[in-house]
Amino acid sequence: MTDTSTLSYHEFKTIALDRRSIRKYTDQPVAIEDIREIIDCARYAPSDTNSQTWEFIAVMNRDKIKEIEQITWEQLHRRAAEAEQRGLSKEARLLTKSFGPYATAFSDAPVLIVCLATPYNSKFRERIFDPVALVDDAVWAEEGIKSSCLAAQNLMLAAHARGLGTCPMTGPVLLAQDQLREYLDIRPECQINMVIALGYPSERPARLPRKEIDDILRIVD
Repeated sequence: MTDTSTLSYHEFKTIALDRRSIRKYTDQPVAIEDIREIIDCARYAPSDTNSQTWEFIAVMNRDKIKEIEQITWEQLHRRAAEAEQRGLSKEARLLTKSFGPYATAFSDAPVLIVCLATPYNSKFRERIFDPVALVDDAVWAEEGIKSSCLAAQNLMLAAHARGLGTCPMTGPVLLAQDQLREYLDIRPECQINMVIALGYPSERPARLPRKEIDDILRIVD
C-alpha cells in the first residue's frame, strides 16, 4: 500500500524548497482565474482566532504598475537627497543604487498584488481581551500583520505550484506607503503589509544557502 501522507509531504517539500523570488517575467499575462485560485489558497492560512485579517488588491494594469514603480522611485530619490543634505553621501548612493532596484523589482511583472492587513477583531477581543486591557492597542495591529504574512506565504507557494513566480517586497511600503495608499484608494484602517510581484518567470535563480537546522532549532525535552 502506498503511504500517501509521505508522498504528499515530499511533494510539498519540493514546492517549498523550489520556490524562488522571481524578479524577471515573461510577457505572458496571468489569467484572473489563476489569481482567484491562489487567493483561494491564501485565505485558508491560519489566523488569530480565525480573524482572517487580510485583503488583497491585484493590480493587472501595466501602466498602473509602472506608475507605482515611479512613485516608489520618487520617494527613494527624496530620501536620498535628504541623506545627502545630512552629509551621508555614501549612504545616499547605496540607497539609490543598491536598494532601489530591489524595491522596484516588480516593474516588469504583469500583476502586482498588494497585501493588506485588516484590523484584528474577534469575540475574544470584544468579550475578554479589551475589557481586561490585556495588551496595548498597538499590539492588535501587529496581530493583523502576522496573519496577513501567513496568508502571503500560502499565496506564494500556491503560485509556484501553479507555474507562476512571485517576489515579496516591502520597499514600496517603506518608501511610499502614503502615496501608495492614496493611489490605490486603500481604506485608512488597513495596513499595507507588502507587495508581491506575480507572473510567469523568465529566470531560474539558484537556491540560496540557508542556515543549518542546528543553528535555528533548540529542542527542549
